[in-house]
Amino acid sequence: MSDRRSAGSDQRGSRAQHAARREVDVSLSADRSALLFVGASQVVTCAGPARARRGAELRDAGVQPPGTAVAVEGGRIAAVGPEAELAARWPDAPRVDCGGRLLMPGLVDSHTHAIFGRPRFEEQELRAMGLPYMEIARRGGGIHSSVRDLRARDEDELVALALPRLQRIASYGTTTVEVKSGYGLTVDDELKTLRVIRRLQALLPLRLVPTWLGAHEVPQEYQTRGDAGRAEYLRLLVHEMLPAVAGEGLARFADVFCEPGVYTVAESRVLLEAAREAGLGLKLHADELQTSGAAELAVDLGAASADHLAAVSEAGVRALAAGGTVATLLPGTMLFLGSARQAPARALIDAGAPVALASDFNPGTSPTVNFPLVLTLAVSQLRLTAAEAVVAGTVNGAAALSLAGEVGQLAPGFSADLALFDVEDVRELPYWYGDRLCRGTWVAGVACHPVEDERPLLPPQPPTR
Repeated sequence: MSDRRSAGSDQRGSRAQHAARREVDVSLSADRSALLFVGASQVVTCAGPARARRGAELRDAGVQPPGTAVAVEGGRIAAVGPEAELAARWPDAPRVDCGGRLLMPGLVDSHTHAIFGRPRFEEQELRAMGLPYMEIARRGGGIHSSVRDLRARDEDELVALALPRLQRIASYGTTTVEVKSGYGLTVDDELKTLRVIRRLQALLPLRLVPTWLGAHEVPQEYQTRGDAGRAEYLRLLVHEMLPAVAGEGLARFADVFCEPGVYTVAESRVLLEAAREAGLGLKLHADELQTSGAAELAVDLGAASADHLAAVSEAGVRALAAGGTVATLLPGTMLFLGSARQAPARALIDAGAPVALASDFNPGTSPTVNFPLVLTLAVSQLRLTAAEAVVAGTVNGAAALSLAGEVGQLAPGFSADLALFDVEDVRELPYWYGDRLCRGTWVAGVACHPVEDERPLLPPQPPTR
């Protein structure tokens, strides 16, 4: 790490000429008519079709050379092109000096469980002692532990706990975050969780995408009553909880943990078909620990994404390659669980499946807000190239949320969701693993994470003659 700090100091020193420019204290407010990003070492656009990328498409991150600028107008990307050309078109636009750093689309984290109470650090030791995930759950730990904790907290407390977590997520370069419920598992507690997400959206410039995960587990009070209790909870999900969630417009997606020992493929189908009928998009925790055919179910139902997939079968890979469902891989989870098995990313890509990456941020199996670390794992563990990892964490993450026409790339008409990193080459982003290199994020042209620089915003400059 000391080498990186030294290298960073050398890079910042080499940018000393930028500091001579006059500084202006201008907040990036929502009513700004225009904004010009200049001085980037590279601009990574990920520009291309407004859909999930497959195969060779994943290797094209749209890297633009030094001297490329990005113009923002009305919260959207207006143009990407030579600085002199854009400066002439927007001569009065305030400028963000990128200072020789990397500018790219904000990262899209399409799978998190960010609303929870206490962390579950004791489970990490239990796993180190040889106790498997499902056995911890059987003993009342795992998801059940978080359920008991969340039920005891009110909305205000959950907002207070989640707010700094989401701010830290933004500080690593993420601008769009899917956030699931799933630690309530009663009608009132699931609604409470989703209302917390709605309140957080009003407090943060981050783009939040709420997902109802009432089928995260069968609550213990129903499990103790055997098959009858299980059937009763399924009826509650379909006939009481889902209508309440849809009636308040609290979620954009429904998700189910389809895994042997949790929800079967048949049960998941019933729940997701009901959710689709209620107007929700579909997502699925699929084939995480054991092969069950969940990936095939996701494709058959037209789900936006099938997530995890560490145990996906060859038939599941073929189904994902042939269908429109995004395969969302969560390498941080398997790393933290101490598993030697990761999702077969190369097989999925080579077969033609659209692959996305996400953090799975949660208190038990992936307590990280560091999305660039996920990019590192994608390269080192999943054998993706840096370009493939970046596209999987932007464009394809957006596609996993049905947002590929709105976010994930720097191209005219797309939301001005940007991230600035203290590296000169996009391949450095997964290379300096664990470091927090983000110096600023913007959502729809509004500053989301403060630009950590003494000179982030410059006055309009006269066009170069």
